[in-house]
Amino acid sequence: MFDVALVQPPIEDFFLTAKRTIPYGLACIGATLEEQGFAVTIIDGLATSKSKLLPWPEEMAYLKPHFGKPDTSSFALFHNYKHFGYSFAHLGKLVHQSGAFLVGISALFTPYHESALQLAVVIKKQHPDCRIVVGGHHATALPETVMACAAVDYVIRGEGEESLPQLAVAIKNGQADDPARLSKIPGLVLRCQDGTLQISEPAVMNNPDASPLPATHLLKNSFYRRKQQGSAVIMASRGCPLRCSYCAVSADSGLPYRKRGVKSVLREIERAVLDENVGFIDFEDENLTIDRAWFMELIAGISALRKNHNFELRAMNGLYPPALDEAMIVAMRDAGFRTLNLAVGSFDRGQLKLFRRPDVGQAHDQALKLCQKYGLEAVSYIIAGAPGQYAETTLNDLLRLSRQNSIVGLSVFYPAPGSLDYKRAADLGILPPHLSLMRSSALPLNYTTSRLESVTLLRLSRIINFIKLLQKDNVALPAARPFRKLNLLPLADQEPTERTEKRIERGILLLSWFFNDGIIRGITPDGEVYEHPTALDLTRKFIHEFSHKLIA
Repeated sequence: MFDVALVQPPIEDFFLTAKRTIPYGLACIGATLEEQGFAVTIIDGLATSKSKLLPWPEEMAYLKPHFGKPDTSSFALFHNYKHFGYSFAHLGKLVHQSGAFLVGISALFTPYHESALQLAVVIKKQHPDCRIVVGGHHATALPETVMACAAVDYVIRGEGEESLPQLAVAIKNGQADDPARLSKIPGLVLRCQDGTLQISEPAVMNNPDASPLPATHLLKNSFYRRKQQGSAVIMASRGCPLRCSYCAVSADSGLPYRKRGVKSVLREIERAVLDENVGFIDFEDENLTIDRAWFMELIAGISALRKNHNFELRAMNGLYPPALDEAMIVAMRDAGFRTLNLAVGSFDRGQLKLFRRPDVGQAHDQALKLCQKYGLEAVSYIIAGAPGQYAETTLNDLLRLSRQNSIVGLSVFYPAPGSLDYKRAADLGILPPHLSLMRSSALPLNYTTSRLESVTLLRLSRIINFIKLLQKDNVALPAARPFRKLNLLPLADQEPTERTEKRIERGILLLSWFFNDGIIRGITPDGEVYEHPTALDLTRKFIHEFSHKLIA
């Protein structure tokens, strides 16, 4: 039996990136609870390959023209809406069996908070004597939306490593309903007798090194494997000194930038590699390399460890290009980086001013040259569809990246509660009507960039990456050809070894038609070729500019 159960709820969306779902935050909180003598279990609702098709939510009906027909082509986006992870009933049963008197549920992201609340209702029904507390980015930014659920007893705003153990002590000592005792817990939100909420300022860990290493032994590490080895997430720092308008954890969020000691981070990496056979480590820091001296000391320590152990490093949250230089990139390669994820936002100076980011264009281009020189891959991330951002601006960003040795990562903007752009969208009256729509896949805004333009830009990024794949394999780009209706065999009827080859052949065919008329097409599983809604002014400008550069 356990004292505390920490739960990662399932997710409902069009897609899920499983390698980004390791519940690192719960492992950090679990370690502080164990240090204070509590028996802890982590119940990870996403540590399974299970998924279930769901009807599209009614509020997403406007997406049907864009995602309503399945697409098996190389330019496909989304179609099926799914429940990813274990069922709510199964998770409720596991919590009940744990016997925990305190249940902590993670509500990291706003569009998924309803899953956290639905899980809370199920848990309370099956295990009515427990107390339920919800934390995470969403709970921190919009605690009222969480406390509106009667099954939730408390919310913890901010970082829960210190707060959750204090709450556990209070409940264990019979003080679960003592406002005077509970009000001393940092970040805690609770109901008053008159039904109002007592909302504390977010809790902040001023000294991250004071906490023990994350309790990764509580995770289902067997699920998070990659190439027969384990995978791990590490955060070497918290917060970020930059003030980007779209970010909910920027310097303007009230969350200070703090770095862990290099020795502490190295101990965590060494434990992962030696004790847990981890072969892939992702740094989820908001800005890993901005303190050069600290990072170079860290990377030197990792390189020393790597002499006798083979593992790969990644920073999938993105690296700030101006913080990178040649010596650093060489050191990163030697320490195990194979790909650099570069956070750009936009190359347009006017848009960068709106994003409150400095001009990163020159530093980005220099980083790409160094990647090519030292044999590293690169992914460049840009944003489309933000308030005040125009489609032509993003198109110019795509055209620039189409000529560079980097994979394009385009993210459709979503308003993140707690960010300056969320407030800007609220002031403009353009926030989506449902919190569930605060996600990229929902094409949430229809403002200076229309939804049709956003989805066209997203498909253009897929087309560019397909072109780069052909160029990498020395496959000639097809000539423009008029569309003619064909009866294609279903891919399911092909031999498994032929499917990838056939998919590329079909991508080349679609590309030849696209070069002719600018229409982006898809292919159903039955082999039907059909047209996606396309902003033709954008695609035809892209074709004109892209073709001109090829000739030049």
